[in-house]
Amino acid sequence: MPQSSSNDPVSLLLVEDNPGDVRLIKEAFKSAGFATTFHTVSDGDAALEFLRERAATEIGPDLILLDLNLPKTSGFEVLEGVRDDPKLPSVPVLVLTSSAATEDVVKSYELCANAYLTKPTDPDEFADIGRAVEAFWIDEATLPPLSP
Repeated sequence: MPQSSSNDPVSLLLVEDNPGDVRLIKEAFKSAGFATTFHTVSDGDAALEFLRERAATEIGPDLILLDLNLPKTSGFEVLEGVRDDPKLPSVPVLVLTSSAATEDVVKSYELCANAYLTKPTDPDEFADIGRAVEAFWIDEATLPPLSP
């Protein structure tokens, strides 16, 4: 997957089962001021299916925003599946969850999450997360190509 040019929208896979959080996250990225295409799924099974389908067509997301507490397949299992399946692209996975538990942070990084972000309790603070993701992951970091 080529790095998005400054004119191309950033493709994000949002794996989130809470409709309110989906809305807040989308608004946060919109307020951050960069073009974003969101693909949203509400459980871990759908996330892995989406990624496998996209890998076959070489049109994957630039980043994955992953909640840990999901129905069906958990966020931890999604992380493990993404990292263990050689057919899936090396897409950066940013855990975005309500848990601040040390064991969740440690386990996420053991499963090769690229970042661990705790959802803010104040809806206005979601915009800060959108700006931080843009500043580092979009403006500064070089993302890997789609092919593994």
